[in-house]
Amino acid sequence: QVQLVESGGGLVQAGGSLRLSCVASDPIFSIYVMGWYRQAPGKQRELVASATVGGSPNYADSVKGRFTISRDNARNTVYLQMNRLRPEDTAVYYCNSIRRGTPYYNWGQGTQVTVSS
Repeated sequence: QVQLVESGGGLVQAGGSLRLSCVASDPIFSIYVMGWYRQAPGKQRELVASATVGGSPNYADSVKGRFTISRDNARNTVYLQMNRLRPEDTAVYYCNSIRRGTPYYNWGQGTQVTVSS
């Protein structure tokens, strides 16, 4: 089983920035599309960004222009640079591999992002 460990979350004021990291326990993680998801209380988990093996990104409309996904395949790691954060970005953020549009591995613990107004 591949284990996923997210880090980098925290409490920030609106307009601030955070950089999230996700490290997988096995290099197999690096041969598939990687994605960042988030889940707020009472809401469904949603995909916010993804990157192909070659790094081609895709973003949800809600974060486009503010978030940047990148990956380091040699380190089995995916990053999410989050700029101009808004209170509505508050959620637990998770990473996963994506196959046929579906998250593949068991979810990690996630990392909490809280944006104050």
